[in-house]
Amino acid sequence: MKIFMWVHDRTFHSWSMMNEPSLHEAMYSRAAAIVAAETEEAAIELLLQKDNGWRKEDLKRFRPKIMEITEAAIIYNHIQ
Repeated sequence: MKIFMWVHDRTFHSWSMMNEPSLHEAMYSRAAAIVAAETEEAAIELLLQKDNGWRKEDLKRFRPKIMEITEAAIIYNHIQ
């Protein structure tokens, strides 16, 4: 089992960055999602089941930090 962590800060986002990925549909300044799962795809699916505002294609564009653990669960997610 692994922990997948996505964190994105849009504090300095501007119109010149229109192609920049966005983790969530909300107008956030900082978004974080930390999920325990076997694979990155399974982690994304857990997020989508909990809150449909997460953007699947952009989650795939960001490379999450990955750590090993022993059981599946959403550990933490937050939109600021």
